[in-house]
Order: sequence, then C-alpha cells, then structure tokens
Amino acid sequence: MAGTVAERDALKIEDGHLNNSLGSPVQADVYFPRLIVPFCGHIKGGMRPGKKILVMGIVDLNPESFGISLTCGESEDPPADVAIELKAVFTDRQFVRNSCVAGEWGEEQSSIPYFPFIPDQPFRVEILCEHPRFRIFVDGHQLFDFYHRIETLSAIDTIKINGDLQLTKLG
Repeated sequence: MAGTVAERDALKIEDGHLNNSLGSPVQADVYFPRLIVPFCGHIKGGMRPGKKILVMGIVDLNPESFGISLTCGESEDPPADVAIELKAVFTDRQFVRNSCVAGEWGEEQSSIPYFPFIPDQPFRVEILCEHPRFRIFVDGHQLFDFYHRIETLSAIDTIKINGDLQLTKLG
C-alpha cells in the first residue's frame, strides 16, 4: 500500500506542476488533444426515444461545409443506411438534411429560420431522438425537426463527422 500512496503523491506533485505550467494554448493542446476530423464513432446501444447526441466544435476560418451523420453501422460497400445527414453549407447559408435507406437518398430538406454557424466561432449541435423524429438544436435553439425514415432506431449506432470544423466535445 505504501508504494501506491507514494506513487499517488508523486502523481499529485506532477499534476500540480503540469497545471502550473499550462500557459499557452500550444501546450494545452498537448494535454487536451482535439477529436480528429473526419471522425467516426460508435453510439453505445444505438438511438432510442429520449437519447441525445451532443456535438461541440469550432467552425474553421474559411469553411465550405461540414457534415454530421447518424448511420446504421460503418459499412462503405454496400453503404450503411444514413438515418440523418446534417450538412452546413456556408456558400448557400443552408443547413440541409437527408437520409439514405437501401442506397436511395430521400427528399432533401433545407428550410431553416436562420443560418446558425459563423466562421471561426464555436457551436453546439444537439440531436434529440424522439419517437417520431429527430429534433435538432443549435446553441440551445430548436432549428428544425426531421421525421424518422429508418424504423429500427436501435440500428442507428454510428456517428460520422467531417468537413471544415474542429471537434471539441462529443456526448
């Protein structure tokens, strides 16, 4: 036990030293690496009503677009079904959404009350799964609903993120 306590105390001293020396953002990046884009991750247990996906990041300085997709697995060939694909397109100031079931893309939806993303600024996207739909919030404001085109919500088990952004948090 004494060895464990000594190790813990040594770690505390090291941590204290590290915390005191974290001055510049360059140093901070070493200890807090950003999530890498393009990103592909597993949604534990799949989606279900009441489950929320949180994506936080910073838009690049000169963005063209970025996308967030919830898919049924990672398969590329044949392509996995896409329950919802959200794509922020900066040239058109659009936040489009669609789905792809059995290789067929559905009707794209693009109407939004305003375009919420600003180059070089942080954002927070929440995708709330409800029984009939996904409800999308950006920076705490509900932006739109997207009704499910995939029946089996638990099959939606993968999140993919790509494009002109840096990820800071996923949850």
